[in-house]
Amino acid sequence: MSQLTPQATLDPEMPGLLDFICFAVYSANHAFGRVYKPLLERLGLTYPQYLVLVTLWEEDGQTVGAIGQRLFLESNTLTPLLKRLEALGHVTRTRAAHDERQVVIRLTEQGRALRQLATEVPPCIVDAMGLDLGTVERLKDDLVDLRERLLKAVAET
Repeated sequence: MSQLTPQATLDPEMPGLLDFICFAVYSANHAFGRVYKPLLERLGLTYPQYLVLVTLWEEDGQTVGAIGQRLFLESNTLTPLLKRLEALGHVTRTRAAHDERQVVIRLTEQGRALRQLATEVPPCIVDAMGLDLGTVERLKDDLVDLRERLLKAVAET
């Protein structure tokens, strides 16, 4: 019985799994998750919780909608994350005075203090990538450009 290699395909018109750029991005995302996991466990955070906090460390007092836009998350995904961050004592959730339909998320003192502990995370990620900072920046810029092109293509359909 012959064994299929990752590049082998039954249909010559169909690329193999390793030919798909989307699979390269998807599997790289999983690899990032494996690197982040032990770093964030020390902080008592999941990766999505960490991203929310990074967003708030950049600008505190954002609405759920604004955070969702920045992270490309729907409010039904984001709300449980925010409730958990509130239960952990890192954020507060309050209704906006000008529009009670909006919920404003603010860091607590504990949430602000966590930022100092989290400063070790980015350098560890860069070290794990094994790339110089210029290459990391170009790769990030290329991925952001790719994301924007894909979102534009979806919007045009």
